[in-house]
Amino acid sequence: MNLVLTPDQRLFQETTRDFLADTVPLGTVRALGESTHGLDREWWRRGAELGWTAPLVPESLGGGSVSGRPLSELAGLSGEFGRACAPGPFASTSAVLAGLARAGERFAEAIAGIVAGASIATWAVYEPGHGLDLNAPGCVAVPDGEGFRLNGIKDRVEYGRDADLFLVTAHDPDGPVQLLIPASAPGVSVTETWTLDLVRTTASVEFVDVSVGSAAVVQRGPEAAATARAQLQVASTLTAAEMVGATDRAFDATVAWMFDRYTFGRPLASYQALKHRMADNKTWLEACRATAWAAAAAWDEGADSAPECAAVAKAYVGERTPAIVQDCVQLHGGIGVTWEHDLHLYLRRVTLGRSLYGTPEEQYRRITEFLEQTAA
Repeated sequence: MNLVLTPDQRLFQETTRDFLADTVPLGTVRALGESTHGLDREWWRRGAELGWTAPLVPESLGGGSVSGRPLSELAGLSGEFGRACAPGPFASTSAVLAGLARAGERFAEAIAGIVAGASIATWAVYEPGHGLDLNAPGCVAVPDGEGFRLNGIKDRVEYGRDADLFLVTAHDPDGPVQLLIPASAPGVSVTETWTLDLVRTTASVEFVDVSVGSAAVVQRGPEAAATARAQLQVASTLTAAEMVGATDRAFDATVAWMFDRYTFGRPLASYQALKHRMADNKTWLEACRATAWAAAAAWDEGADSAPECAAVAKAYVGERTPAIVQDCVQLHGGIGVTWEHDLHLYLRRVTLGRSLYGTPEEQYRRITEFLEQTAA
């Protein structure tokens, strides 16, 4: 398993880092958090031109990977989103495209719009009152001719108020079904919900007797279930990588602070007890980076262990990164808990990331299931 960036991957990542630094510095992130406006669609389109949306889509459908390792490329970019605390439906869009690409040419037009950044798509998977459960039966698709009538609510839908399309994981009488529904469809209503992150927004989406034609049915039955699991791998891996990027930036800022801040005539970095704390944090941070990268590499290599690797990465990163960033806050002393300091932006990002696409506890249960299946 190759855990080293190729030159193409490094260039892709550095280009995104420079673009985010120029267009959404932390001052802009703060302003966006206080704004009532949604996602800057022109900004997202420019990002799509850089290739953010293309790697998981085959070239025949207008996508393409620069290195032949699409999820590794996206993981590198997701880390940059974390480092910048940037807005944008990066993980959810990638999950949608991973699902639509499996359906092939039938959704070529929708895929082309998403890849170009002309339309924004997000994955509606969570049910109110449930954690991560791909089998939760709350959103029901009732057969209606060759299509369905969809009723139910999805919450924790990333960038729901900005979305043009929802890829909805629902259930019909025969099992799971995935439906691609326009946000403008009659019976669809969107209510923005509060999140801890300043710019990574979510919404609750209600479907009331929404008519879904046969052309909008992406998959049904076992194929839909398998695709949803694949989408979860993508979303959880990219969210883990984003959390690593945010933690990396917070860690670097704390190291710099410890050399600049003096007490009793000595820099904080000279105290042995604090050195040990930061050494532990660095060890955990590198382990987080390795597990997230390994999950992306396993996907790219088509390894049988890829689902388990994704669960391990999301569980471990979700458990460790909030603790590391919280320790960085504590090492800053009183200034670390002020609104004016930037550390809380990273703490918000990793705390929300911990809960999305599988908390550590939910992912540990998934790992247990994988082990039981292996043993059986």
